[in-house]
Amino acid sequence: MTKFNHFDLVAPVYERFIKPIDPNRLVSLIGLPINGLLLDAGGGTGRISYTLRNWVNGIVIVDSSIGMLEQARIKTGIKTVCSNTEGLPFQNEIFERVIMVDALHHVSDINATLDELWRVVIPGGRIVIEEPDIQTFQVKILAIIEKLFLMRSHFETPQNIQKAFRDTKATHRIVREGVISWIIVDKLLDK
Repeated sequence: MTKFNHFDLVAPVYERFIKPIDPNRLVSLIGLPINGLLLDAGGGTGRISYTLRNWVNGIVIVDSSIGMLEQARIKTGIKTVCSNTEGLPFQNEIFERVIMVDALHHVSDINATLDELWRVVIPGGRIVIEEPDIQTFQVKILAIIEKLFLMRSHFETPQNIQKAFRDTKATHRIVREGVISWIIVDKLLDK
């Protein structure tokens, strides 16, 4: 039996209500252009990665919502894969960039997801995670609202997300913008 997925229900109207992110800001944070592939983990309708298509050689969106992926398939130049992020169906070290925008708090197992993002990014690659900062009042209210709507949301602080990469060969930093935090992790080249 499949679990109910809220995002299947809202997929057809999702992009009408969620405001877009400035692609120029994303290009800077992600470190584009690149010659490799970009993975948009929890990428839903492709609203984020589609704006980046001219700066990468290929985009793959992975999401657990079939409804969201149906919306992404309408956009050209994007490959879609239906999967949970806790067990990505990709070989090791295949993506030059991995992004996860406003999605980490929706996964069942945050640590397993972060491990998978690390596994699939190449040495010299970058992971960029954008999350609402639970340390702010507005996001605390959002967390309560999502619980009332029976969403499985679990918000982590940017520091806790960053800690997941402390024992890895990486550099990491947090960039805060209002109620949003960007956790940027650069996987070091093997020497």
